[in-house]
Amino acid sequence: MLKHVTFAGVFALLAGAATAQDADSVVATVGDTDITLGEMIIIRAQLPRQYADLPNDVLFTGILDQLIQQQLLADSAGEMPARVAYALSNEERTLMAGETINVIAADAISEEAVIARFEEMTSSAAPDVEWNASHLLVETEEEAAAARDRVTAGEEFADVARDVSTGPSGPSGGALGWFSAGMMVPEFEQAAAALEPGNMSDPVQTQFGWHVVMLNDKRNKPLPELEAVRGEIEGQLQEAAITARLAELEAATTVTRPEEGAFDPELLGALDLLEPK
Repeated sequence: MLKHVTFAGVFALLAGAATAQDADSVVATVGDTDITLGEMIIIRAQLPRQYADLPNDVLFTGILDQLIQQQLLADSAGEMPARVAYALSNEERTLMAGETINVIAADAISEEAVIARFEEMTSSAAPDVEWNASHLLVETEEEAAAARDRVTAGEEFADVARDVSTGPSGPSGGALGWFSAGMMVPEFEQAAAALEPGNMSDPVQTQFGWHVVMLNDKRNKPLPELEAVRGEIEGQLQEAAITARLAELEAATTVTRPEEGAFDPELLGALDLLEPK
């Protein structure tokens, strides 16, 4: 890195010069090219966290040095290479599109819209069911049936589970706590969902072995509070607004796409096409 270039304008800025400064203020000049405060601000905003946490006086010098050195190297490059021109075109398109998306996304969110979407979600949503169950797990259907018979004969389910279950919940009497759809393997979930609280299933086979399921209780899962789903709702509103705006723009603009087969997709890897002819 070059460390020996100094400019009176830099010293004035660091000293807190009384002149008004804005994003177009020229901080340094390299040949015929000005380096502005706005360009430095953008670099500062894009720094990775490990650099962004440095003091601004350190960053100021480092960013300015970087821009000066880059300009010196850029000026020495001569005619702009094709790959740079295409990259600049892509970067400009990306940045302008991003600015437009930011505006659309910001406009899409209002407290009224968020509340309306939340009310729509909660009013039309069927409550999810949660189950509280215990189980015992053994290797064979015969062992499961024998264990079930012991409970039917009057033994406590938890005692039988502690005695015979090979699953990790066996020492705690087979207690599984509360679970909802998708948290258990399908065969187990179907068996639990078919029971009423206090009832016990017939032996059920899963990939883990043979189970007997005791349903302790079931309840409707509480609907979420607004703040718990606010981020999800805002994302949905923004996505819908962006999609709608894109549809409007494309409908109002002549867009042509290549006919099928007009371009070989393998050309995407042809970097040699960007080399000087």
